[in-house]
Amino acid sequence: MTSVSVEARPDLRTPARLAGVTAAVVALAVTELARAVTADVPSLVVSVGDVFVDGLPGDVTRTVIGAIGTADKPALLIGIVVISALIGARTGTAALDRPWVGDTVFAAFALLGALAGLRAPLATDGGAVVSAVLGGVAGAGTLRLLLGTARSWTAPAHPGGADAGRRQFLVLAGSVGLFAGVVGLVGRSLGLSRTVESARRDVVLPEVRGGTTPTAADAGLDVDGITPLVTPNDDFYRIDTALTVPQVDPASWSLRIDGMVDEPVDLTYADLLELPVEEHQVTIACVSNEVGGDLVGNARWLGVPLRDLLERAGVRDGATQVMGHSVDGFTAGFPTELLDDPDRPALVAVGMNGEPLPIAHGFPARLIIGGIYGYVSATKWLRRIELTTLEAADGYWIPRGWAKEAPIKTQCRIDTPRGDQGAGRVPVAGVAWAPTRGISKVEVQVDEGPWEAARLGPGTNDDRWVQWVYDWRPTPGRYRLRARATDGAGDTQTADVAPPAPDGATGYPTRVVNVS
Repeated sequence: MTSVSVEARPDLRTPARLAGVTAAVVALAVTELARAVTADVPSLVVSVGDVFVDGLPGDVTRTVIGAIGTADKPALLIGIVVISALIGARTGTAALDRPWVGDTVFAAFALLGALAGLRAPLATDGGAVVSAVLGGVAGAGTLRLLLGTARSWTAPAHPGGADAGRRQFLVLAGSVGLFAGVVGLVGRSLGLSRTVESARRDVVLPEVRGGTTPTAADAGLDVDGITPLVTPNDDFYRIDTALTVPQVDPASWSLRIDGMVDEPVDLTYADLLELPVEEHQVTIACVSNEVGGDLVGNARWLGVPLRDLLERAGVRDGATQVMGHSVDGFTAGFPTELLDDPDRPALVAVGMNGEPLPIAHGFPARLIIGGIYGYVSATKWLRRIELTTLEAADGYWIPRGWAKEAPIKTQCRIDTPRGDQGAGRVPVAGVAWAPTRGISKVEVQVDEGPWEAARLGPGTNDDRWVQWVYDWRPTPGRYRLRARATDGAGDTQTADVAPPAPDGATGYPTRVVNVS
């Protein structure tokens, strides 16, 4: 029998494209459903996204992670789904008269999906391969089914048959597409997320042994619009390389301390909670924070002192770097000599602001090291602490153009006023931070006038930010406000403007205010 070409039957292109899109959605949905059944199976969409981000040049990676780390992670994942659907549409038209094309494309889908899934740290090799193969088979089968039905669209056996065939195809394609969408959503919403969140809620944190737990004197300044001393968990910034938040079951989690140590140490979550813990208020910041930005926060961190754990393992002479490894493959390292300062907070944290670590912030455990940017220290979803040398290993961001060592720079932010103001008393207020060094003063400048001292809020903890307020009484006009902070060592933040890369932004925060 001689086949009829797509060119001779252009009206079949629309159902063929729809069939291809539906088949692609089915393939992705099946892999997501497999992910919901067991933690051994990776999300194919996320795995492909990880490969995409990791393969970008360093400067492009910084831009992408800077975007997806704040709000646009779903945009990248949606983009992968859309691209898959477009490929599916093209495959549908090509496979209309050449069914082997569809089989070949979905076989390639399975192969590429398996290769991407094999890179997923939380998945097993078998789970990655089985998930990808199931998705490929489901996609190829769906395409053959729908294309077979589509042919009835223009091949009526009786008057009115074309309309009947069209309805049959649309009903089938719509039903399959709806089913695939539901399956995919179920797969994404179920997974381990509910199990892990339930386990997190059941955690009873140990009693605090020591640290810098706040007192009544730390209530903060009573100024409208000022940032609170302690950032609520829901408002705390999140920047990381994870396209989806890792779901780590504490029942199966363990922490290993190895590398240049006398005796490797393995701890379960229960073991960790049985050890003496401390609570410290520590301000942490992302190196990509712009001057005056909000990628900084202060919390009460509860955890086991890192020094105690390293003492148990016995750090060998010559070890110059502590490298944290996340369950998702992220790494961050800092010099061991920073731990020689006994006043620097260094925790394997299990609690945040009085509750177990939120899943998005590293549950079941993460590293908190005072005074250095998060990209070299704050490993979330921690699974391993490796003792190595600064020359032997680099953390995730170092080959991508960021500095190897990264102390947090002295910074301040103007929180208020915002918008137009009336004449009279207008408080100028905000926060300032120089973790481990503390803040000795904050000054405010109006236009090109002199720098005037602001009043600092209560509390003397050098590891956290401080609130500040300047009582300003302007007359009507347009003003430029600037602020600068001086740390406990007497060093004032520089006026030189520099971008975040490679080791943190500099400059003065500025705000223009209209007073009527």
